[in-house]
Amino acid sequence: MLELKNIDTYYGNIQALRDVNITIKEGEIITLIGANGAGKSTTLMTICGVVPPRRGEVLFGGKSIGGLSADKVVRMGICQVPEGRLIFPDLTVQENLDMGAFLRSDKAGISRDQDQVFGLFPILLERRKQLGGTLSGGEQQMLAISRALMARPKLLLLDEPSLGLAPLIIRQIFDIIKQINRESNTTIFLVEQNANQALKVAHRGYVMENGRITLEDACDKLLANDAVKKAYLGL
Repeated sequence: MLELKNIDTYYGNIQALRDVNITIKEGEIITLIGANGAGKSTTLMTICGVVPPRRGEVLFGGKSIGGLSADKVVRMGICQVPEGRLIFPDLTVQENLDMGAFLRSDKAGISRDQDQVFGLFPILLERRKQLGGTLSGGEQQMLAISRALMARPKLLLLDEPSLGLAPLIIRQIFDIIKQINRESNTTIFLVEQNANQALKVAHRGYVMENGRITLEDACDKLLANDAVKKAYLGL
């Protein structure tokens, strides 16, 4: 579904990604783990067209999407839940969900997807008329994921969904991520510092250090890898 080929990305003269190669197949949950500042978020921004690569190709469904504007990338079926959630705090829960469906015109489909979102996160139905900025951190993360789902993405990009959340909420969020993948066959690319949780929900994983991919394997093998245990799992 998605392929990054020999990607170099820069911020001005500072190189953030170096010869990055990642492949994601339809229906997979893939995780990218690494320390803070390793280049994980930049990888997602490169896919979305926010920070275009200086070298290499981003292919989606076999077609190059390098150079496309972010809104065109969304129209193709890629949607990102950004780090820090970035919901619209002065809009209600309902209005945030409406913004997620902004590019759609199929009213019946939008209504069905909204019902599914409320099925995943019943608390959002209760908070439907509440301003997004008054929600708890966990509820805002639920809203951010739901807003992205309202775009009906083929590929969902999740940037640090566990950041700043209580352990109980983190487990709930990761359970929902697995449910979204399982029930709707949505392909998921998960960027996480919480390597232990990420490797337990994903099928395959990549390890990034200083803008480079240093390791790739099935998640069960990465969980058993001594280097990964020492660097990311605290074992």
